[in-house]
Amino acid sequence: MHGGLSPSEAQDAFDQICPTTLRAALGMFATGVAVMTTMAPARRVVGLTANSFSSVSLEPPLVLWSLAKKSPNRESFEEAGYFAVNILTAEQADISSQFARPLADKFRNVDWEPGINGVPVISDCVASFECRLRNSIDGGDHMIFIGEILRFNNRGGDPLLFLGSRYHRAMPLA
Repeated sequence: MHGGLSPSEAQDAFDQICPTTLRAALGMFATGVAVMTTMAPARRVVGLTANSFSSVSLEPPLVLWSLAKKSPNRESFEEAGYFAVNILTAEQADISSQFARPLADKFRNVDWEPGINGVPVISDCVASFECRLRNSIDGGDHMIFIGEILRFNNRGGDPLLFLGSRYHRAMPLA
C-alpha cells in the first residue's frame, strides 16, 4: 500500500462530510454567473441563475450545467429540448438575483430576444450560447444537462463572478 485510505476508511470519511461545510469549501472556486433560459410548453419562458456552467468539447461544441432534481424548472428544461446560457456582466448582478428567486415573472424588466426555438436570449450579456439539449445525466441530487452549441455571441466585457457566496468582478493581476 502507498499510505492511502482503505475502502472502509474512505467510506467513514465520506459519511462524516457535512453538506454545509462542503458547500462553503466548494464556494472557494470562483465561477462566472449565468442565467439559463428555455421556452417551456405553451410558450412559457423559464429561467434560473446557475454557476455550474462549463465547457465540455470544441468538436463538437458542447457545454454543460447542472440543476437540482427538486427544482420546479427541471421538467421544463428536460422537455423543451433547447436552452440558452446567458453569461452575465458585472452590471447585471440584479438580473442574477432576480432569476435566483422564486418569482412569478422572472423576466419582468429584463430585455431579451427570442433565439432558436424561441429560447430567451438576454440582452447585453458578456456572451450567450443557444443550445440543443444533447443529453441529461443523473448527477446525485442534480441533473447534468449537456447541450450542443448551435449559435453563440461573444460581446466581451466585465463578467459577473461568484465566490464565497458573494458577487465579484474580475480584476487582472499585475
